[in-house]
Amino acid sequence: MLLFWIMCGLMTLLALWFVLPPLFAHAEGRKVDEVRAANVLVYQDQCQELETDLHNGLIGEAEYQKEKQELERRLLADTETAKRASSASSTGTSPATRKVAYAVAAAIPIVAIAFYLVRGNPKALNPETAPSTMPGAETQSGEMTPQQIEANVGKLAKRLEENPNDAQGWVMLGRSYMMMERYADAATAYGRATTLNGGDANLWTDYAEALALSNGQRLAGKPMEAVSRALQIDPNNEQALAFAGEAAFQAGDYKKAIEYWQKLRAGSEAQKAVSDRLAKAKELAAGRGSR
Repeated sequence: MLLFWIMCGLMTLLALWFVLPPLFAHAEGRKVDEVRAANVLVYQDQCQELETDLHNGLIGEAEYQKEKQELERRLLADTETAKRASSASSTGTSPATRKVAYAVAAAIPIVAIAFYLVRGNPKALNPETAPSTMPGAETQSGEMTPQQIEANVGKLAKRLEENPNDAQGWVMLGRSYMMMERYADAATAYGRATTLNGGDANLWTDYAEALALSNGQRLAGKPMEAVSRALQIDPNNEQALAFAGEAAFQAGDYKKAIEYWQKLRAGSEAQKAVSDRLAKAKELAAGRGSR
């Protein structure tokens, strides 16, 4: 805010620098012009008198030329004197001129501030009252706020009510609910998506995950049914194999869990994720440990 007012002050000074000098110069220039005009009129009158005297024979040609030169010299001297007087009085202008200049100097910032208060946005100068984000906009870090995410998800859900056959839209809604940890809603959205696109193994595993998380991370029942559908479509689907092994482990069927987990590709992310569980399953299958 301080920077704003500093900039306003500098701009005002710049405006006055352009406005005030011509204002002072205008008054002084008018005085100089008046003096010059008066001197020229006097010179013309005196020249006319000399010409009349020459025509009437009152003076000769030599005297006429001498008097004319004297008039020209005086006119030039008077003009120079007027210029010097104008220059000397430039630092001490008349009270009326100073009043006008001061009025203009005061009016410029007052009018500018009044115009800004009427047409501008004064609240934007105060960070405490200025809005932090606009609706639909992102934060300074580029991430959306939870309120904005929720609003966008709500719009997507409303759009799917009007267009329920949008399979990709249901997938997006399911992923959004998973991000918001609304697992039951995510399971419902994924269930709608699998109805529309039942041939995607990854979609079935997403559905199984949402069902399990909404059921206390238990894979028995509907979650395992979704996993089985994924394995029917793609027997090597790593996420489905990982979930199937976990379901068998939870059920105490350690040999089955080992069977599923050993099918995972070595070095894969899924294999790394279940490596500890696989070791534990082997230990329990051999009867050397407890859950």
